[in-house]
Amino acid sequence: MAAQGALRDRRMMGRLRLASQRLAGDAATSAAEAVRWMTAMQAQDLPAALWAVGARVPAVGSADVRAAINNGEVVRSWPMRGTLHLVAPEDLRWMLELTAERLTRSIAARHRQLDIAWADIEKARDLALDRILGGSPISRSELFKVFDAGGQPTHGQRGIHLLGSLCRHGWLVLGPLAGNQQLVAAFDEWIPASRSLEREEALPEFLLRYFRSHGPATLRDFAWWTQLPLTEVRAAFEIVRQKLAELEVEGTSYWLSPDVAALLDTGLPGARSVHLLPGFDEFVLGYTDRTHVLDPGHSDLIVPGGNGVFKKTVVAAGKVIGTWGLQGTGPGAVVVPEFFDGAQPLGPAAQGALVKAAQRYTTFLAT
Repeated sequence: MAAQGALRDRRMMGRLRLASQRLAGDAATSAAEAVRWMTAMQAQDLPAALWAVGARVPAVGSADVRAAINNGEVVRSWPMRGTLHLVAPEDLRWMLELTAERLTRSIAARHRQLDIAWADIEKARDLALDRILGGSPISRSELFKVFDAGGQPTHGQRGIHLLGSLCRHGWLVLGPLAGNQQLVAAFDEWIPASRSLEREEALPEFLLRYFRSHGPATLRDFAWWTQLPLTEVRAAFEIVRQKLAELEVEGTSYWLSPDVAALLDTGLPGARSVHLLPGFDEFVLGYTDRTHVLDPGHSDLIVPGGNGVFKKTVVAAGKVIGTWGLQGTGPGAVVVPEFFDGAQPLGPAAQGALVKAAQRYTTFLAT
C-alpha cells in the first residue's frame, strides 16, 4: 500500500512493535495462535520461551503452553540461525527448506573440525530412524547412545551437531517434553502435515509474516533474523511490498502491517503499559538494530560482556528500562525489577501496570 510517511515521534516505534507482537492491543487466544502469528519465536531457553508465549496470551498458564508442545500444536526446532525457535508445525518444513542449505555451508568448517562428513549425517539418520520410527520419541541421551553404538561418536559437540543436522534436514524434530528437556521424534511421525513451498513462494511469505508480526522493521532486520542473503530478500520483497505500510524514520524505510500503522491515527495502545519479558524475547532479539527500544548505553546490562545470554527485560511504553528477576520460589516468589540508572521513575499508572505484570507472571508459573 502507499507509504504512511515519516514517523513524527521516534518513541512510537516501540509501541508499534508491542502492537505487532501482540503484547499490546489485540492479544492471541491460544499458544498455537501466538506462535503462528509470531512466525518464529527464539526458544533456546525453554522456560523463557514458555513465558514469551504466555506474555502474549493472557488466558494461558505454563501448563497450557507445555500442553501445546506435547500435543504437537507448537514445535521447537532449528529453523534458522542455528538457534532453537518455536514455530507452527505446518510452517517448519518450508522454513527448513529455505534456510538449511545456507546454514549448512556456514558451519562446514566446524563440521570438519568435528570430523562430520555427509556420510556420517546419513549414517546418523539411519541409526536414529531405525530406533525411533514406529516407536516412541526418545531422550537426547538415549539417542546419543544409539549414535555411539553405531559408530558415530558424540563426544564434545559432535552429538548435538549430528542432531541439529538431522533436524535441519527434516528427519528429526524435538517432540514432547520430559521436564525441561524434550524428547526426539521422527519428523514425519510427529508432524504428519507440514507444508513444502517453492523458494519463490516461501520467501515472500516469510517476509510478509515477519513484517506483520515484528514491524516496524527493515529489510536488513529480516535478513539478519533469517540469515538469508539481502539481495535475495530485496527481490522477494517486491512481491509483498504493496501489502505493507511504510514508515520513514530518519531517512530509513520501516515496514509493518497497515492495520498496525493505522493505529497512529486511531489510537496506539501501550502508552502506560509495563511488560516483564523473558530473556531472548523477540521484542528485543527480533531485530539487528535494537536502538529504537533499547538505549545503546544499556546494551551491556542486557547482554553482559556480549556473551549472547540475554537477561529478562522490563519494558515500559515500548522502551526497555531495566531488567528483572524472581526472588524466592513457590507461592512466596516475588518479581524484583532493577531499573537502569537514569531511568524515569514510573508514574502511578505504570506502577500499577508493573504490579499486574508481576502477578500475571507468578500466576503463569503456578498454572
